[in-house]
Amino acid sequence: MRELFVKVNRLLAPADMRDTFEAYIARSLSEEIDRISDYYSVRNGGFWVAVDGRRIAGMFGLEPSGGEAMELRRMYVDPEARRRGIARTMLAFAERECLRRNRPRLDLSTSELQREALALYRGAGYALVREEVAVGASNKTLGGGIRRYHFTKAL
Repeated sequence: MRELFVKVNRLLAPADMRDTFEAYIARSLSEEIDRISDYYSVRNGGFWVAVDGRRIAGMFGLEPSGGEAMELRRMYVDPEARRRGIARTMLAFAERECLRRNRPRLDLSTSELQREALALYRGAGYALVREEVAVGASNKTLGGGIRRYHFTKAL
């Protein structure tokens, strides 16, 4: 999971933001990815991987977002495994998991740098609820002036 997270984020990094991305990667690794079981269990969430043979082809997490929703987190597909429906399959699983947990809404966000993700979410019926320019950095947000799109879907 760690390798996939680092690989995808380094591929997303525009040349002029490499240092910003490296700081985001380091922070996310220490606060979340390197302690994934603890991070998601404390939040009453979960984390899953998609496996292709003996390697991780994709991953995603869910954590509660308000009383009736879950938030989709860290959904990444290995670039070498893309265009095979893995992201669609993981998204459908996440939606079913929300319903299993009696959370009839799924919230998510993605950045302007992830065009394929934007197309996936729009195509899957997610409604755009807001846009923002993320200035501050956290383990959930790169910051650096990147535009983020927040979506939701009633399941």
